[in-house]
Amino acid sequence: MMKYSETTLQTWTAPLSQTEEDRIENTIKMIKDAIRSHNELSLMTYEIFAQGSYANNTNVRQNSDIDICVMLTSTFFGNYEDGTSASDYGFSDGSVSFSDFRKYVIDALRDKFGYSNVTVGNKCIDIDANSYHVNADVVPALLYKDYKIIHSKDPARYVEGIKFCSQDGKWIVNYPKEHIKNGKEKNNKTNYCYKKLVRIMKHIRNNMVSEGLINGDIITSFLVECLVWNVNNSYITKYDTWNETLKESIAFLWNEINEGRAKSWGEVSERLYLFHSGRKWDQDSAKQFLNKMYNYLEY
Repeated sequence: MMKYSETTLQTWTAPLSQTEEDRIENTIKMIKDAIRSHNELSLMTYEIFAQGSYANNTNVRQNSDIDICVMLTSTFFGNYEDGTSASDYGFSDGSVSFSDFRKYVIDALRDKFGYSNVTVGNKCIDIDANSYHVNADVVPALLYKDYKIIHSKDPARYVEGIKFCSQDGKWIVNYPKEHIKNGKEKNNKTNYCYKKLVRIMKHIRNNMVSEGLINGDIITSFLVECLVWNVNNSYITKYDTWNETLKESIAFLWNEINEGRAKSWGEVSERLYLFHSGRKWDQDSAKQFLNKMYNYLEY
């Protein structure tokens, strides 16, 4: 007998409720107001956008937190073709350092939400939730113009990402808008089932973490989404029930890893490899998770 009924899995395919959506929108508005009201930041050019599970419409937890990027655009990082530099593209050094920008964002959020409600973490700035807004993780970053990844020498042609430095001194590059775009495309190609399957697997992952069966710091929500991204579309669309889809998708992923075909898997952005040094997870931990989930679901 399967652990979860088809009705339960169908329920888990649903996105956030309208009440949660309203609280999230209130949070985003308050963050925008905070940045806009700051003296130094008001003179800069920046963009504020949601990223992560909420932006990708794969969020499942009630009272979910959201990831917000505050991206400086008037000063940016560039990744240029080998043998070239910023001057070859017509750029000059910016006037604002990342550390200064990050400090301004922290000050702005503390002015808006209260000093005690804003905690500075290694990578992001955490804003505590209340009845009006949800918990938010704010990432200050600079625009990252990646020319090298597409071998471009045209200043106007680049892949957009973000770049920021963690408190422990590590520079991090991500491509959140590429993630959002690709996720929408796969969802369309799978008759809107891709994101539903992601939500189902995230619910199961959360339950397994709560029951102490897996380590949630290693098997992250992001990893789950990226694993489903690497499931062939035919496995997501060919079966009549969610239990069949779930069972066959888990088996597909396990077999691909086991047979050595997962080394080149990408994140949803397809700009970074899913399995590379520096990750919390590796192919073995992902394979073990898939095996545990398969058994957990009593398939």
